[in-house]
Amino acid sequence: MASQPRVMEVEQQGIDTISDRDRTSSPKDLFRITFGGANTFATIILGTFPILLGLSFWQAVAATLLGVVVGGLILMPMSLFGPVTGTNNAVSSGAHFGVKGRLVGSFLSLLTAIAFYSISVWVSGDALLGAISRFFGVDTSSALFRGIIYAIIGALVIMVVIYGYQFMLLVNKTVVYANTVLMLAGIIAFGSLFSAGYNPGPSAYALGSFWPTFILSALIVMGNPISFGAFLGDWARYIPAKTSRKSLMGWVFSAQLMTLVPFLFGVATTTLVKDPAAYIVGLVEISPAWYALPLIVIAFLGGLSTGVTSLYGTGLDFSSVFPKLSRVQSSIFIGSIAFIFILVGRLLTDLLASINAFIGLIVIFTTPWMIIMMIGFYVRRGWYSPEDVQVFNKGKTGGIYWFNAGFNWRALLAWIPSAILGLMFCYYPPLLIGPWSGAVGGIDISLPVSIVSAAVLYVLFLSIWPEPKSAYGPKGSRLVRTK
Repeated sequence: MASQPRVMEVEQQGIDTISDRDRTSSPKDLFRITFGGANTFATIILGTFPILLGLSFWQAVAATLLGVVVGGLILMPMSLFGPVTGTNNAVSSGAHFGVKGRLVGSFLSLLTAIAFYSISVWVSGDALLGAISRFFGVDTSSALFRGIIYAIIGALVIMVVIYGYQFMLLVNKTVVYANTVLMLAGIIAFGSLFSAGYNPGPSAYALGSFWPTFILSALIVMGNPISFGAFLGDWARYIPAKTSRKSLMGWVFSAQLMTLVPFLFGVATTTLVKDPAAYIVGLVEISPAWYALPLIVIAFLGGLSTGVTSLYGTGLDFSSVFPKLSRVQSSIFIGSIAFIFILVGRLLTDLLASINAFIGLIVIFTTPWMIIMMIGFYVRRGWYSPEDVQVFNKGKTGGIYWFNAGFNWRALLAWIPSAILGLMFCYYPPLLIGPWSGAVGGIDISLPVSIVSAAVLYVLFLSIWPEPKSAYGPKGSRLVRTK
């Protein structure tokens, strides 16, 4: 077995298959990275939405629990691909979408990375600015000063990403413990102010009535676990192939349950601030002096962790789409583009509306892709050829996943209409509203529509146009025919 790589050594691994000797991680490490990446201010901000949308405290808790549990259950199986294929989930998806069709996964990774990298730097920067204003009396309203703070956090994220997996693992190990302790300390800081009886009444429902508002709140929360779907393989590929599948899925689900800590922190503290739409500034204002300083630590480590887990995977995948760029160069390039988006989005547009729309797109586009991947894993009996999923990345053609010129239209024709149907039924106001969003009394049914559509269409197309027997390995197919 290879020795553990040094933390301060720049990682040279791209999306090539990780050799058995380099697989030194465990499912517990996957727990640390996924929880560490979500145990942050970005998740806290998502936790503010149920209250911001007008739910009572207990209604918000119920919506949060529903979103985390359902999202975690959908996410669990996505941890199974990396250990088998030795590469990330986008590349692994080539086994079902075709080695060129796997670019769908690359698109989803890019969408998620820009969204959560931006959210992490936005909210962490605002928390830091609020603390600076309170402790040092510095006027932080100028765009230049705010831009400098965002740049510092953004640059630190890119630096950690450049050093790679081992450094990221160290950061997330630290974040898991430090942020949890700091948020639990919030019980002492805000305990005397908090009341579980918070209830603004039915007139506060943002969508006019309870159920549409409740469902939207749960979907926004669900966007957090769903966002990890395209990324789990980035870290799971360092886990040995023979690792127990139950253990992998169990640790991933446990990590999502643990995100109830930051989510409920957001829910509870939003009931205390004067203006939930200005949550970060309001939180700093009501914090006792002894807690305001650690709040800076939460913001700093949280932004670092969320940004790193998002940007690392996309830089990794981008380097496979454009082979002339290394993982480091790709990470810097994507990070630079995302930083420009941060400045424009934070300084010139509505932050909350932008977050809402991005979360909607992530849920609508990623969930049917994940469903297709899961069904594919089941009918293939979990068998994949690590060499053949890498064909496109190496500039070659052919292999058992080449299908039709590198595309498997069975999966693509299931995903495309399912994503479109999701958009038609979605309701993430004010920026993302589908023309059929009012079909069920204003309740957003985009998620069940896209899930059912993807599952039915994919199984149907596998039955009508059987895939080659060679794609199913020595044990053959399960449930579907082959040719």
